[in-house]
Amino acid sequence: MTDASELSFFTSTDGDLAYRDTGAGDLVVLLHSGYVDHRLFEAQIPALAAGHRVIAADIRGHGWSANASRPFRWADDLAGLLRHLDAGPAVLVGVSMGGAVASDTAIEYPELVRGIVLSGATTSDFQYADEWTLEVVAESARTLNSGDIEAWLKVFLRGAAGPYRTADDLDPAFRERLCEMALHTIAKHTPGERNWHVPMTDTWPRVPKIDVPVLTVNGALDSPTLLPDAERFARTVPNGRAVVVEDTSHFPNVEKPEEFNTLLLDFLRAV
Repeated sequence: MTDASELSFFTSTDGDLAYRDTGAGDLVVLLHSGYVDHRLFEAQIPALAAGHRVIAADIRGHGWSANASRPFRWADDLAGLLRHLDAGPAVLVGVSMGGAVASDTAIEYPELVRGIVLSGATTSDFQYADEWTLEVVAESARTLNSGDIEAWLKVFLRGAAGPYRTADDLDPAFRERLCEMALHTIAKHTPGERNWHVPMTDTWPRVPKIDVPVLTVNGALDSPTLLPDAERFARTVPNGRAVVVEDTSHFPNVEKPEEFNTLLLDFLRAV
């Protein structure tokens, strides 16, 4: 797995933001889910780098990127990185939290984006409504704020498996990778510390203005709240398409990498 020696760093106004930079061609930016880092895309980076320049970023507070010490927005961080790279506009590919970063950036900085792929995500102010996910979110917050990392990891893996499976149904290597990344990020933080992230609000009314191609990719076994919201997102933009990947939940890019990569490369050829 990647270590710091393979990373580049962008000096933002609030510390260094890490990213992996490989390949050549049109720019694709990979944005990971919460608590992990750029290594979530190990199965995508080589497939994409064969024909594209690939930036796999560590979102602020994750992986090797600096923690926040003042208010920040995801979209502003990513816009700063894209302007630093001077290689856009980019196709943004985001999983879960990373998908919210991608949609925020497409809304706020359309000139920097030429397409977005959202997996396990829609808008950044999306709210889960199903009982199972609300329970997982509440238990995650409780265990994390109490500093019980062992209990938190169990909840984290439960969320990765989704409402129709258990963590034991996940591939052991996948569980190990998720835990390794999560522990690396969690070690950067302390229980109850201030969250400096400033969320964007009222994003749904701005979704119809996203005039770049959009693909949503979701696991069939993911939250029953998320799937219809992703389909709604794809219908609401002028040029959107929604795809469901069977037998996977929140991380189809890891559980079904070949299928995910095929969808991604087909999308990139069309934008």
